[in-house]
Amino acid sequence: MDGQNAEVLSPAETVPSSFSAQVFSTRILAAVVFQLHQQGIPPEATLEGTQIAPAQLDDHTTRTSYRQLDRVLRNALRLTRDPAIALRAGRRMRITSYGMYGYAVLSSETFDDVRRIVTRYKHVVGPLVDTSIHKDGETVVCRLEPMYWHDVSQDIYRFAVEFGLAASLAIRKDLCGPDFTFSEVSLAYPAPGHRAVYEDMFACPVRFDRQVNAAYYDQAWVDGPMPLADARSNSMAREMCEQLLREVNQAGGIAAEVQKVLVGRLGHFPNMDSIAELVGMHPRALRRKLQSEGTSFRHLLSDVRMRLAVEYLQKTMLTNEEIAHRLGYRDPANFRHAFKRWKGRSPSAFRAE
Repeated sequence: MDGQNAEVLSPAETVPSSFSAQVFSTRILAAVVFQLHQQGIPPEATLEGTQIAPAQLDDHTTRTSYRQLDRVLRNALRLTRDPAIALRAGRRMRITSYGMYGYAVLSSETFDDVRRIVTRYKHVVGPLVDTSIHKDGETVVCRLEPMYWHDVSQDIYRFAVEFGLAASLAIRKDLCGPDFTFSEVSLAYPAPGHRAVYEDMFACPVRFDRQVNAAYYDQAWVDGPMPLADARSNSMAREMCEQLLREVNQAGGIAAEVQKVLVGRLGHFPNMDSIAELVGMHPRALRRKLQSEGTSFRHLLSDVRMRLAVEYLQKTMLTNEEIAHRLGYRDPANFRHAFKRWKGRSPSAFRAE
């Protein structure tokens, strides 16, 4: 287990809510608590430090935050006797576990509709990983990146990916049938001691120390209409998802405002004082507010740069020097050092992989 506090390092366009905003359901927490309870660990122990009582997990009105989720994950890593706890908890997630979001997916007419719903509404459920889906020829690629935990060497990073990957498999079995399988899984971290659980659960080649976290499967699995498509139910479910999305966005907090400002001023990032003026706050008040949301200006700027750097390296032919300039680095060497700190390899090595 890593004992460090989680850092809030996600750009506003990716995570529109603050670390402390209590706007998400308790479904993920409930899955983790249940899995540890199967080991004889009391729910109260897993929920320690969250101010959430076990009985509240079954109340659909209970709302939780990423800060509380972070605490539960760290408690789980400390308490569990099963190194594969995240994989097993993730497999407990079914499409209906996600409430109206799940029903919107389930009642969609086509796979492309599902993809649009995932893109627009995925944050209403407070997921552990940011998921993107795209096609590569006859293969569908589902990429996963932890929402708030970006250090690939930390156990909590792997926990988030394992849970998200296992949940993704469970949901696709609900949508495509029990015979659904991934054709390959790639993971950005080294093989853990329980890699045999991966091979047993996913029944496909699992490759570690890769550039990205991703699951691949054949396009044939999602060709044709969805089996439970229903236009009326889908319309109603999406309407409720829109309402939930508005609630999440309204709870974005000052961190989201700062991130939006940074993303809108690529290459010429304002300093802390300028940001404070733009959002209408005194610099000291802004610093205290960011601290209360579990982040800082330095962390927000670092993450905006990191995610933009990854996008440039993967999707453009810009040189390292050009990327460094766009990200506001006067010396390209500083960009290379920062990127190696973020991803454990140089920009050139990352792109080559």
